[in-house]
Amino acid sequence: MEEPKEKSLDMSSGQNGYSDYEHQHEHGEIKTVPLKRKLQSRHLQMIAIGGTIGTGLFIGSGGALATSGPAGTLIAYAFVGTLVYSVMVALGEMATYIPVSACGLIIQYWAPGLNIGIFIGVFWIVITVLNFLPVNFYGETEFWLCTIKIMTIIGFMIFGICINAGAGQQGYIGFKYWHEPGAFAPSLLEQVNNDVPLAKFVGFWSVLIQAGFSYQGTELVGIAAGETDNPRKTVPAAIRKTFYRILFFFVLTVFFIGILIPYTNEDLLSEDTDATSSPFVIAAKLAGVDALPGIINFVLLTVVLSAANSNVYSGSRILVGLAQEGSAPKLFTRVTKGGVPYVAVTFTTAFGLLGFMNESSNGGQVFDWFLNISAVAGFIAWTCINIAHICFMRALRARGQSRDTLPYKAFWQPWFSWYGIFFNVLIILTQGFTSFMPWNTTDFFVAYISLMLFAVLYIGHKVILRQPFVRPAEADLDSGRREIEDTIFDEAVPTTIWGKFWYWVG
Repeated sequence: MEEPKEKSLDMSSGQNGYSDYEHQHEHGEIKTVPLKRKLQSRHLQMIAIGGTIGTGLFIGSGGALATSGPAGTLIAYAFVGTLVYSVMVALGEMATYIPVSACGLIIQYWAPGLNIGIFIGVFWIVITVLNFLPVNFYGETEFWLCTIKIMTIIGFMIFGICINAGAGQQGYIGFKYWHEPGAFAPSLLEQVNNDVPLAKFVGFWSVLIQAGFSYQGTELVGIAAGETDNPRKTVPAAIRKTFYRILFFFVLTVFFIGILIPYTNEDLLSEDTDATSSPFVIAAKLAGVDALPGIINFVLLTVVLSAANSNVYSGSRILVGLAQEGSAPKLFTRVTKGGVPYVAVTFTTAFGLLGFMNESSNGGQVFDWFLNISAVAGFIAWTCINIAHICFMRALRARGQSRDTLPYKAFWQPWFSWYGIFFNVLIILTQGFTSFMPWNTTDFFVAYISLMLFAVLYIGHKVILRQPFVRPAEADLDSGRREIEDTIFDEAVPTTIWGKFWYWVG
């Protein structure tokens, strides 16, 4: 397929073939950074399906099972899934209208005697190089990594059905573990005066943040919209299938984990820094399938690579967006001739060097801290997306434009976005309650440091730049939109079976 014929932007050429993007205002509009639309429909569909599946589901879900029990974990993942869906339909409505834009630990499972720093360095270089290539290389790499993850999830479900029916050394399992040790795990029993029902609710509420971490990445579809071919067709297709992906890949996976492993299994809370705490590996061991843990560990390696690849991509594009709006240094808007924001990519990949902290004996604890901090940041981002959607609808109403004219119209609005805002904020404010039972200063800062940082940055931004709140009637809903409307996308009709399959998926 030929590349879309895009409007050319006036850029001053820099040295070594790089372009230095400057903010340009014409008729009150801001021209967007000239990224290349090289992500095809099949790339976006696979990113939407598998981009969310990462270490939170493959590794972190084991800790959630131990804390809340099988039923509590299942309910927590299903509940957070509804919050994610409220975010995605809100993001889809905005992104289609204005389409802008651990590996070493896994390998130690096979080679515990090798220094983890070797593999952290190697994979850091690989991920960095991949993200300096044109975006279609990212899309193709993520496509195949996500394919492996999806096939693994499907295979694990088939494996779970067989083992639960009696194919493993445990015999027929059924819902045995839901009865003994039970469907809900009591948490902080002594702190709640041995009130078992309250302790079970505490266990359920305490894993919501873990469930949120597992779902993070769903919003990557909105970020990728700025570099997707024909986004007004491909993005809505990806958004509409989000509900079924959440139900199939997350809720069902957590359900199978809950019926195959008792929440009292000691490996679920293992302090080891390799993949032995993954519920996928534990389920295989309990079933007596000796070869499967090694295979699953290989899949976990692809999961971590995919997560790192997606995080560098999304982080760099978010920096570009911030710089374009004047909320970050203009330096981040510099792009190569291939449309890669090389300064933003360099800055983002530098944070990958924090992986060398796993050289410390407290690597597992560091992982838990980062999990909590990043998960809270994710809930904050989801809240901001829902708030932005409320403001977006008000801006449309102020200019007399019906939402029926949008390329994608989110349903249950504005109530669904308000639902997401309310519960996301509630989780953000209450997720650190365990630090008060009893008081633990370290746990308190781990739980609320993201919220503190967000408040400082937001208030500081308003105070220093003195930017007023934008009135609905003055909101800019044209920058980025008209560029898409003036772009001609050539749609190639697929002729091969493989091409027709992905055309149907998209």
